[in-house]
Amino acid sequence: MKEISTEGLSENLYRYKLIDIRSVDAYNGWKEGEETKGGHIKGAKSLPYKWLHYIDWIEIVRNKGILPEDSLVIYGYDQHKTEEVARQFEKAGYSDLTVFNSFLEWTEKDLPMEHLERYGQLVSADWLSQLLTTNNAPEYNNNKFVLCHAHYRNPSDYDEGHIPGAISIDTNSLESPETWNRRSPEELREALEDLGITHDSTVILYGRFSSPNNDDMFPGSSAGHLGAMRCAFIMLYAGVKDVRMLNGGLQSWLDSGYDITKAPAGTKKVLFGAAIPQKTEIAVDLEEAKEILSSPDKNLVSVRSWREYIGEVSGYNYIEKKGRIPGSVFGDCGTDAYHMENYRNLDHTMREYQEVAENWKRIGITPEKRNAFYCGTGWRGSEAFFSAWLMGWDKSAVYDGGWFEWSNNNLPFETGVPEE
Repeated sequence: MKEISTEGLSENLYRYKLIDIRSVDAYNGWKEGEETKGGHIKGAKSLPYKWLHYIDWIEIVRNKGILPEDSLVIYGYDQHKTEEVARQFEKAGYSDLTVFNSFLEWTEKDLPMEHLERYGQLVSADWLSQLLTTNNAPEYNNNKFVLCHAHYRNPSDYDEGHIPGAISIDTNSLESPETWNRRSPEELREALEDLGITHDSTVILYGRFSSPNNDDMFPGSSAGHLGAMRCAFIMLYAGVKDVRMLNGGLQSWLDSGYDITKAPAGTKKVLFGAAIPQKTEIAVDLEEAKEILSSPDKNLVSVRSWREYIGEVSGYNYIEKKGRIPGSVFGDCGTDAYHMENYRNLDHTMREYQEVAENWKRIGITPEKRNAFYCGTGWRGSEAFFSAWLMGWDKSAVYDGGWFEWSNNNLPFETGVPEE
């Protein structure tokens, strides 16, 4: 097995495909252990050591475009782990393998670095544990935070077990069960104040990936985490300045070995302290959605499954019409209305952001455009929006009404495979 120096890598960077085996959080930008730089070597692919023992490891590798004919340089914090990953590649038929064991020793001027623009808003279980234990954590400059366990109309999801200190938040408190749109400014103010959330609170949201006693609504789904994404979007819209997501949801907390509790956490009513809404630009309603469809520099992005997009299914038992909004761009969530696997890793953490951006670029979704994401009722659209927002795509938004609103207004729609 070959080893490369910092100088050797710097001079021949173009020749290699780099594999970063650190955590997804370190890859995104968090400084872990003794690191001082933050982020990853420019162009590197994220393949955490944690995934090495997944039965689907080689499928993940191939899906990332890492092929046997590639010249690979593997790097991380731990030499033994780096070499173990290299050996696994060797067993899988990869022959041109090199390890870079000096990642902690070089300076940023030696190799180009990059990171997720708003990585600080996507936190790890270790970061959250530190915050809960010490009331302080890296890149947290506040003296008040609220941790929210999100669910849809299902308090037993919270009662089943939650992160210590988390309060329960029902998505229905922030969106209307009649329209599935965000609630009125007055209703949002009341809900947020009842939850103890002010405009300058730090709010950390998460959900469960398999909700008990709710299988009729979200069979085998990631409802809790999708609900957390929905709440994050609405809180940003309302004006909460510091909204963060636990990367990987409750599962990442459990995977990190932390305990959960059934003891409820109380809330204390507060004053929000600012007008609502503060960020109207991230929410698109029906008339703007129509305008976006007629603009060449804007996209209305359907974050739905292929069967929904071509009109084989509506995706929901309460939506009768099947089809798509004419002119919308297919943003492909995954298998069905209750999953987002094309936007997540196998461990439920958010997918490598460059991969999301590359997939979007192929269909004309780029950061300089106004991109409004929608789905059936806003949940999947909110997760796609959050991915774009984390990347710093500040023209992004959610078309809040989605297919539910469009189909209820007798507007034009299409079915079948779109013509090229």
